[in-house]
Amino acid sequence: MEVGGKPMQIQYNAKTDLLYLRLDDRKQPVVNRRVTDEIVLDIGEDEKIVGIEILGASEHVHLEALLPITYVIAGDPSLPEKT
Repeated sequence: MEVGGKPMQIQYNAKTDLLYLRLDDRKQPVVNRRVTDEIVLDIGEDEKIVGIEILGASEHVHLEALLPITYVIAGDPSLPEKT
């Protein structure tokens, strides 16, 4: 999948069952905005969505359809900074 000509990064943490869709790969501070109990938007510069977090992902998303998925460990420094 591509967003703005760049591949969208899809990361899944099986330990926490968190799916992260990263739409902008630039390192930047973000603010979290909870949309529902399970969905959190990471908002970056110019109020643009940088990423989408889906909590309890295995209950809401058909994970096999997103393969290949990169598994990451919680606290991965490659994820955007959160404030």
